[in-house]
Amino acid sequence: QLQLVESGGGLVQPGGSLRLSCEASGFTLDYYNIGWFRQAPGKEREGVLCISSNGGSTNYADSVKGRFTISRDNAKNTVYLQMNSLKPEDTAVYYCAAEGPLLLFRLCALTPGDFGSWGQGTQVTVSS
Repeated sequence: QLQLVESGGGLVQPGGSLRLSCEASGFTLDYYNIGWFRQAPGKEREGVLCISSNGGSTNYADSVKGRFTISRDNAKNTVYLQMNSLKPEDTAVYYCAAEGPLLLFRLCALTPGDFGSWGQGTQVTVSS
């Protein structure tokens, strides 16, 4: 059974950092694009970053450029979201999602509908 589990969320002060992890089980991440999305109360789910199956391509939302980075370790079947210089407006539930399996390379896009498998989410709260 394909499963994604996020971890690493919590409460952090503005300007602080967090690293989220997304671990896959039941399938190998090698053939999947992985995206991170977030949803704040009363707002629609939005794409944050995504990374292609081979790690060679990424896509970032303008709101996180220069602050967030995404990486993957296929050997550990895990994708990471490093969040630096956090702001109160980054407060949300963060979800990882998988697009695939992909038989051919495909650039990832921050489009929720492209992703068929989702984790349960982890809460990130940025507050003093």
